Amino acid sequence: MTDSPAQPPLAPWQRTAAGAGLLGADGRIAATVFAEMSALAQRTGAINLGQGFPDEDGPAVVLDSAIEAIRAGTNQYPPGIGMPVLREAIARHQQHWYGIEVDPDREVLVTAGATEALAATLLAFVDAGDEVVTFEPFYDAYAAVIARAGGVHRTVPLRFPNWRPDHDELRSAVTDRTRVILVNDPHNPTGAVLDDATAELLIELAERHDALLVTDEVYEHLRFDGAHRPLASRPGARARTITISSGGKTFSTTGWKIGWLTARPELVAAVLAVKQYLTYVNGAPFQPAIAAGLDLPDAYFTGAATSLAHRAELLADGLEAAGFAVSRPRAGYFVVADAGPLGYPDAEALCRRLPDLAGVVGIPVSAFVRPAHRREVGSLVRFAFCKHEDVLREASARLAALARA
Repeated sequence: MTDSPAQPPLAPWQRTAAGAGLLGADGRIAATVFAEMSALAQRTGAINLGQGFPDEDGPAVVLDSAIEAIRAGTNQYPPGIGMPVLREAIARHQQHWYGIEVDPDREVLVTAGATEALAATLLAFVDAGDEVVTFEPFYDAYAAVIARAGGVHRTVPLRFPNWRPDHDELRSAVTDRTRVILVNDPHNPTGAVLDDATAELLIELAERHDALLVTDEVYEHLRFDGAHRPLASRPGARARTITISSGGKTFSTTGWKIGWLTARPELVAAVLAVKQYLTYVNGAPFQPAIAAGLDLPDAYFTGAATSLAHRAELLADGLEAAGFAVSRPRAGYFVVADAGPLGYPDAEALCRRLPDLAGVVGIPVSAFVRPAHRREVGSLVRFAFCKHEDVLREASARLAALARA
């Protein structure tokens, strides 16, 4: 019996693709399930509840501010850390909503969306072999960037339908090898929000093991059952927390890619050292527009959350009527439904057939877990409800056809 030939090490781009679950057996990059499902929607004319983007524009004051900025000549490179008007608005926002005092000149960095903020942060602080802990399911970019940084991705499962982490599993995942604990709150794709006991445990573990807390809070104003409470606002967390958010979800401007982070000056400086070699700068005329949005009256933010909460209930009711088991979200853009009760144990296969079966597109939750863990979420589908109500009603009516199939 001869030994199998040694496999050549993966190239850096292959490690990144493997971390994202996109590296096929032939070593080539496969298309993401998001691209596949969107192409299916376009080809079949199905209602696309897969990708999380609204089908309506944001507030007029925000859109008009961008137009005015373009006409006023705000079309060249902005400052590397972001335009003062936006950094100052972010600082006011953090103080107004959360009581967190932020120095706009030293503790704020504007980025090309929250994804660049996450990428630059992980590349700045994670070296080869460092461990990064996330909850699972997770936003798909996390695994790819951790792999690109050479880090080791450790996960703590969130389980349908309540999505609460087991605290013993969390304690086991965070060790002295942990460099970053990455927390998405409110959470995509589940719509869960962080409970107080888990938040306090995260802070305790980060302090005990000298880890950074990095929070992805892009759905901060889209919580349905109470006010968002950032991790950085809790006792003991501020000094070791990098808080990341963006304007895309809050103001229905996902294509503008205006994000930011806030943290202690030395942490911001470290991230900036990486960020300046990624996009350098971005979105000059959109930065004052997002600043205008952050200064909108409180009623805008509460109204946006109330409107989405109604749409979430509308779609969840429709999914339950169609025979799905549903986990009702507490925030965000998405509802997760279990197709198992309908006789579909394989959500990936169902999502590929769903445009023909019901004229609707969803995303299998397996796209948000590591390949080895896909069986654990095998029958779960994520649907977006950030759409017009008539679209959601029509999608619900179409999905009812599954129960009759």
